[in-house]
Amino acid sequence: MRLPIAAGAATGAVAIALYPLFQGGGWFWACLGIILAVTGVGMLGTRYALPNWLVPLAQLIVVLIYLTAVFTGGKAWAGLVPTKESVVGLAKLLATGFTDIQRYAAPVPANTSITLLTCGGVGLIAILVDLVASRLRRAALTGLPLLALFTVPAAVVSEPISWPAFIIAALGYMGLLAADGRERINHWGRAVLVRRTPSFVAPKPAPDTGSLRLSGKRIGFTAIVLAILLPALLPTLEPNPLFGFGVGNGRGGGGNLITIPDPIADLRGKLSLPTNATMMTYTVNDGAPRYLRLYALDVFDGDRWTMTDPQGHAEDRVSEGPLPAPPGQAAGLAVTQTTLKVKVSEQVRELKFLPLPYPASRVRIEGDWRADRDTLMVFSSEETAGGLNYEVVTGEPDPTPEALRASAAAQVDERYLQLPENLPREIRELARRVTEQDSSPFEQAIQLQDFFTKKGGFTYSLSTQGHSGQALTDFMIRSRTGFCEQFAASMAVLARILGIPSRVAIGYTGGDYVAGEWQVRTHDSHAWPELYFEGTGWLRFEPTPGGSTGQSGATAPSYTRPQAAPIDDDGESSAPAPDPTGTDLPDGAARDRRDPLLDRDLGGAPIAVDEGMPLVARIGIGAAVALLIALIPGMLRWELRARRRRSYARGTDAPAAGPPGAEPPEVVADRREPAVNAAWAELDDALCDYGMSRQPSESPRALARRLTEQYGFDAEAEAAVSRIAMAVERMLFARTTGEIGSLPEDLRRVRRALAATVTRGRRIRAVLLPPSTLLRARRLGTRALDGFDRLENLRLRRPARRSV
Repeated sequence: MRLPIAAGAATGAVAIALYPLFQGGGWFWACLGIILAVTGVGMLGTRYALPNWLVPLAQLIVVLIYLTAVFTGGKAWAGLVPTKESVVGLAKLLATGFTDIQRYAAPVPANTSITLLTCGGVGLIAILVDLVASRLRRAALTGLPLLALFTVPAAVVSEPISWPAFIIAALGYMGLLAADGRERINHWGRAVLVRRTPSFVAPKPAPDTGSLRLSGKRIGFTAIVLAILLPALLPTLEPNPLFGFGVGNGRGGGGNLITIPDPIADLRGKLSLPTNATMMTYTVNDGAPRYLRLYALDVFDGDRWTMTDPQGHAEDRVSEGPLPAPPGQAAGLAVTQTTLKVKVSEQVRELKFLPLPYPASRVRIEGDWRADRDTLMVFSSEETAGGLNYEVVTGEPDPTPEALRASAAAQVDERYLQLPENLPREIRELARRVTEQDSSPFEQAIQLQDFFTKKGGFTYSLSTQGHSGQALTDFMIRSRTGFCEQFAASMAVLARILGIPSRVAIGYTGGDYVAGEWQVRTHDSHAWPELYFEGTGWLRFEPTPGGSTGQSGATAPSYTRPQAAPIDDDGESSAPAPDPTGTDLPDGAARDRRDPLLDRDLGGAPIAVDEGMPLVARIGIGAAVALLIALIPGMLRWELRARRRRSYARGTDAPAAGPPGAEPPEVVADRREPAVNAAWAELDDALCDYGMSRQPSESPRALARRLTEQYGFDAEAEAAVSRIAMAVERMLFARTTGEIGSLPEDLRRVRRALAATVTRGRRIRAVLLPPSTLLRARRLGTRALDGFDRLENLRLRRPARRSV
């Protein structure tokens, strides 16, 4: 019954990795119960040798009974046996669970429906692991379902899985493999007897499996240690290596890669959140609200919008001075400078980008924050925005409609115009049907905005799910119902069809004016398109309907609205001045906002922080580091030779033996013995480095004779190796070592003679990768693994009782 227990333990160990997905720990105890139930049935099936097909079926029945008792026991017979009502209740809870995991982002509340969904999934994995390991006896293949369970948090949560969870999961899988190996090894050597063995014949001893089990555990422990330590120790091409769990995870001090989650998926997962927490507050010198942008998505692959890897150069630190100039703005363009003072809530977690109005010209903030030159997004690989206060100065363009209509053809990176080749033909036709062909690009952009907000019959709804190419087709051609994600993505796609560069911005609308400051909450999260016009740069558009029938925080920019205002008798405009209280905003102060916070996930796109060095220099640094690592064995061997050389140099300077009849010197105080030891060890290592060996039973004199005869030493080398051998024999067998001659010179002659007998490649290897050093490192690793073996031999024994 060892395998069913190990299979259940492995499933439970891997299930621990799910903890980042949930709030609280109630889900784990429910999952632990179902694992125990599956394991118990597996143990009974193994104990009574049930057919392999019957055990999984019995486990499924037990899982159903367990889920019924825990989640719908009030509708079951005796609170345990499933009935029609209890099964229907489970089905409804499962449907609710699937809906909830689409609504919430991790960590999700561990309510009844989500716990049921998780518990059922873990139970199915436990059955599959038991089937493969205990019934089919293919324990190694259980890594596939266990890996599927382990990768769920890795695919959902932006933060890397903690190393304790990885170790526990790895130990669980290793324990399952060890149990399977022990089961197999215990069957070795069992003879099948066809007749009765005589009583005087000694029984065949059981196979000794201890050493094999220990070897397997050595390999397993070594693999786990290397999997944890190597990613943290391996250098990268960037100046600051990462020391988190794995290279490139962007966590830990000094990291230069950060991973941002997918904001589109995060938006869909946070729809209709019941909470509406304050994310940040800000004040602005002109009193008007501002859209605050986090991300700019510029790549559309037909299914979703993602972001090109932004670059944060060292010279683009916001603490160094103004941000780079906004792309596309002409030198003489009129701009309006405003100043915002922003305070981000401490409740905001893992937000690596600053919410900023576009285009920001200066950001005053503490920490290493950098600006991407193409998009002016400000981000950090080391800091987070939660709890920070910063000041933003903006230079918002103030273009006239005439200048926008007369803008020249866009000179911008072609990625802002790229579309997939398989884009549906009806979408391409729609872009040309809803715009006038002879209109300027700016006029066509306004026509697209009016198509979504006024003329197209679109309806704002949060019930729409999906953002793939098929979902966009359904949204624009058939249903015409969606929320800000579909509106922003659709207008950006249509703009590209018309030749207008576009991208999708993710951030927040202006918020509510409360007690003298603007408050931005989770329901102010928003997506909108940005379109590019030469001479003006990137401009915001608003295709999402606003007001009570749309997203209340969405407001169209002033340059897209009719500019004419009624003139009174005094010749002055009667247009109302903006009210900082927000009471005369188009949407009113009391808003029914429901869009969620978009503070994470950009499709796993790594954001590289460039320290300002060219690629060739970074490659050179990486090559230099790799070369330095490769030279470590040679440097260690050189250092050991130098230490030994000092030892037998001191021995050579030691006083010689006294005259005949004089008291012999103290052997303990004689410095010649360590010198001879060092010389003998150096000769032994030299033989190893040159591919030669010294036989364990070979005496020093026999070794000297063999080397001389086998390799044809000249007279000087023969005399040198003979002197070394005689010194070693006197040290081993004589009362004193006597005269030892010049050991450094003798060793030098012997090394030269040995080197002359091998190839040039062997001599180079003896210098760069000396085998003696590598063998020494191997012995060190063996001693470290022996420590694990000693732990296996520890046994806690109860003291024997004394007989009275």
